[in-house]
Formats: sequence, structure tokens, C-alpha cells
Amino acid sequence: MLLKQTARQVQLQPKSAPLPQLLVEASKTFHHTIDIYLKDSNAYANTYFSRYFEWQGVCRERWFHRCISADMLQTVGVFITKCAHQEYVHETFPFQEVDCQLNTFEVKQCSFYLLFQFMVSGSVVSTGYQQVVFASHDKRIQRLPEDILRKVREYELPTAAIRN
Repeated sequence: MLLKQTARQVQLQPKSAPLPQLLVEASKTFHHTIDIYLKDSNAYANTYFSRYFEWQGVCRERWFHRCISADMLQTVGVFITKCAHQEYVHETFPFQEVDCQLNTFEVKQCSFYLLFQFMVSGSVVSTGYQQVVFASHDKRIQRLPEDILRKVREYELPTAAIRN
């Protein structure tokens, strides 16, 4: 399901990557719903922080498969995660429903960033990002096919929303 997103603050702190200050409307935003179960939580019923990294991967794969390329470009190359980060804003608990919203930013010929916002009942509970690089099967960085770049850019946040 693709929906437009509304403006809201994102508070990511790392200094190694350009990060969105304010999310403004992208052409598209990908949404993926995740249910939290007991297996996702500790003895205090808080969701394990590692689940958010797992959910980044799940949301990323679903987005690639549904929106970018159903074969995930396996015949042309591979996607490599160069870096990943996750910030925790608020606790979550079993039986809550999490809406993972995915956008792109800093889209270039061979790489791009994915921005993840995890929401419960309309409130941000965690945000994160990944830098993804496209490479040939022998792991040499290569350009993304033009049609794929066009699709990735549909989810891109405007440059004005990025701070260095």
C-alpha cells in the first residue's frame, strides 16, 4: 500500500551521513505493517531493540520486491548495505501494530539511503536509515539501471529536507 506522508520531525543524530531534518511530502511513501508478539519482547515486555534492525530488513525487502524489482535485480547485481543506524524514541510492547514507513534520500547513480520511521498509533517510536550500494556479482560498485533509479527516486525526500 502506498500513501503520502505528512510532515513530522525526525531526530537522527549520527554525524557520518546526511540526515533528514524534516520529512516533507515525497512523491510516494512505502508502508509495511508489523505486529509485535511476545517473542519480540523481553521479561519486562519491552520490544527487543534488535527487532528494529530486523524490521528494517523486512521492510526493505518488501519494498524492493513490490515497488522496485520483483526479482531484486539478482540477474544484474547485488545490493550491499554499507551502513545502518537505528534511534529509539519510545518503548513498544507485544500486540501493538507498527507501521514502518520507508522513503529514500541522497539517491545517486550507484547508491542511496533508505529512511525508516516506525510508528505506533501515529507516534514515532523509532527511526533509522541504511545506505545501500549496488554492485556487480563480483562485488564491484556499479550504476543502477536507469529504470530502477527512476523508481527509487519516486520515494525520495526533497533535497531541502536534508541536513549535513
